Amino acid sequence: MSLRIRFGFALAQGIVLAKVGNPQREEPLVTSKEVFKVHEEDQEALTALILKPFKNLVGHRFYHHSSLDKNEVYSCAQAVFANGDSLFATGCEIARQLYAKSTHPNIKAGDLCIALIDDISVDEDKVQGLCILKSESMVPFLSISTRNGDLQLSTEQGINPEKIDKGCLILNHGAKKGYHVLMFDRAGADSRFWVRDFLGVQAITDAAFLTQSYAKMAVEVIKDEPPSEDTPPWEVCNATRTALDFFENREEFNLEDFEKEVLKTPEAVAKFADHRTRMEEEQGQTFDEAFQISKKDISKAKKRIGAVIKLDTGVEIHVKPVFTTREDPVLERGFDEAKGMNFVKVFYQKEL
Repeated sequence: MSLRIRFGFALAQGIVLAKVGNPQREEPLVTSKEVFKVHEEDQEALTALILKPFKNLVGHRFYHHSSLDKNEVYSCAQAVFANGDSLFATGCEIARQLYAKSTHPNIKAGDLCIALIDDISVDEDKVQGLCILKSESMVPFLSISTRNGDLQLSTEQGINPEKIDKGCLILNHGAKKGYHVLMFDRAGADSRFWVRDFLGVQAITDAAFLTQSYAKMAVEVIKDEPPSEDTPPWEVCNATRTALDFFENREEFNLEDFEKEVLKTPEAVAKFADHRTRMEEEQGQTFDEAFQISKKDISKAKKRIGAVIKLDTGVEIHVKPVFTTREDPVLERGFDEAKGMNFVKVFYQKEL
């Protein structure tokens, strides 16, 4: 089963800051000289900003091909959880490790924040978390202040919490198995640099991960099928919803049943198998062929399905999933003889 993780009472206690360059470009590594202590009045707001990107992410764990203790970030997390006073020394070590891995020419310099956070709820237990955030871009923002009895407007550069590029939250849960790790990378879900070279993590193949992975593969395989000229985009959308209905209408997934009931043709089965092999290679582990289905992850997947009709006149029509399954269609295709052009007619009750 997936863990129940809650951030409602979590508070950041201290932060180690660093600027991490690319050694190949002779950019330096600069670390703070002490732990930045978060003021009590700022704790709640700052913690919420730090933890916001980690909601609804698939769980990972640290691994190493020979011994888990040889995973450097895992060992750093162990040290901090064993002794919170080691945050500064360990945070600087994490920054040095990241700097040493940042040798590829495409890796950008950025600001690094390493925060120790108390009272994260994991299955009703309160645990500590070690958060690592890297922001590779600064954005301008406006600041209004009072000066000499009047209001002044100034422009400053700062980090947009919504645009943090890379993140990792290590929860002090399941230490012997490699901890429970939440991570993201805006550059790509399977970025080798952040996920493998620096963190050394792999996905926990629980019900949530397997449900998301198989659902994603099913949708991608169906969308990859080239539609005929007469097939409207919402028909492809309906086909993907039908595939997800397979997951929604049963408690357990079985690959053989899925191939018979959804994929049906040998060509589709072979295409799905190739897709699965590629994903397993990316993750570095095989996927179970039978597992308990996570209903909430299927509900999320169905909400994301929609049809987009892109026309050569520069018009795009976005159709939400609820309208692609109506018995009485809200869209109608046709051909105007006078103009010699195709058209799409849209039916509606009122403007929203």
